[in-house]
This record gives sequence, C-alpha cells and structure tokens, in this order.
Amino acid sequence: MKIALFIPCYINALYPQVGEASYRLLRSLGLDVDYPLDQTCCGQPMANAGYERDAQPLAERMEELFAGYDYVVGPSASCVSFVREGYPRLVPHADGGPCLASRIYEICEFVHDVVRPERLDASFHHKVSIHNSCHGVRLMGLSTPSELNIPYRSKLRDLLALVEGVEVFEPARVDECCGFGGMFAVEEKEVSVCMGHDKVRDHMSTGAEYITGADSSCLMHMQGVIDRERLPIKTLHIVEILTARQ
Repeated sequence: MKIALFIPCYINALYPQVGEASYRLLRSLGLDVDYPLDQTCCGQPMANAGYERDAQPLAERMEELFAGYDYVVGPSASCVSFVREGYPRLVPHADGGPCLASRIYEICEFVHDVVRPERLDASFHHKVSIHNSCHGVRLMGLSTPSELNIPYRSKLRDLLALVEGVEVFEPARVDECCGFGGMFAVEEKEVSVCMGHDKVRDHMSTGAEYITGADSSCLMHMQGVIDRERLPIKTLHIVEILTARQ
C-alpha cells in the first residue's frame, strides 16, 4: 500500500520535529511513504470560524494533491476529523470516486487499526501522562468517552505499551478538555487559560515528567501554561515517543 503523509500547516511551522517523527514511524513499520510537496492548510481554521465557503478551494487543493494514494495519514486528530466530516460536503464527488475523507487517518489510529504492529523499535525511560484531545476521543475514537458506561480503552495507551521503558499514567479527569478548542482559545481566552491550568495540574498529579497526546495544538496550549507558571513538566507529541531511543 502507498501512503501519503499529511503534515498540518501549524505542525509544519511550529513543530517540524513531529512531522519528521511521523515519517520515521511509518517508515520503521516497512511502509511506502511519500510526502507530497506544496501542501497547504486543510481549511479547518476558516471553517471553524464560520467561513466554510472560503475553505472550499483549500479542500479542492487537498483532494487534488492526495489523489492516487491508498491512505493519507496525518499527526493531528483535529485536522483529520475536519477532512472526514467536512470534505464530503465541501467537495462532492460527482463521479462517485473515493474522496479523501474515506482514505485519511490520524497516525495513531492508522498504526493501531490498520498496521497493527506487535512491537516498535523504540525506548523512552520516562513517566508520561496521556492527554486525550476532544477530537481524538469523540471523532477519531482514539479512546472511549468517559461518560459512556462501557469499558475504557485507549489506542494511545496500547501503542505506548510497545515502547520499552515508558511508564504510562492518565489524569483523574481522563478526557476533560484542556481549553484550547481552536477559536475558543481566542474568543474565550480567560476561560481557556483556566481550563488549561486545571488540566496541566491534573496531569501533574500523576507524577509524570511529560504530557503526551496526538494533537500538537492541545500540547501547545498546555505548554504555554507550563512555561508561564514555570511548572516541572513538559509536553511531547506521542509520535516522538513512538520513535524515541532514550
């Protein structure tokens, strides 16, 4: 199978190491991975702000750029979920062909559900606390929503179990929002900061050295709280742990 790596614009600009780790992870699993050049924003920020029509040219560009691949994989639950939910409406396929929405996966979802490795060549001898992002939980199914009366499962925890030396924890409020929420952090910044503070403290109560998760946007928000308050914990995207040698 031929895989295209989709790197969201904010990861490309602010966290290029996450894109590099994503490529290394897929290659380490023996996959044929391509990185199409001239990638642009998927259109999520405009659509979330109420300007969905302005996002349509970006969606059309994404459809064109990623045509012909068996799977498109990206390290961002929020961007991937927007493509899945929004593109069938923004870019209807008159020819009945498979649209991008049917072939795109968040990277942890893809590795866990499609590749299904029995081991990873990775080691990370640190304590980490898993952050379940809202998009990851409720749109990607990366973990079980805590309000449902069913056994709890976490695909992130399953993948971390394949890493040598890592100690995995989860906060008491396992899928409570960190307060980022895209435009919410801009429009309701005071509430957003308070939510971020509470979430970081909940992670710290586990005794972890790192907060890890599948969305750099959430991790960025919490890292801002950590930096301002000089707290003794760090954030790290999960793909950096799944490819680590520490």
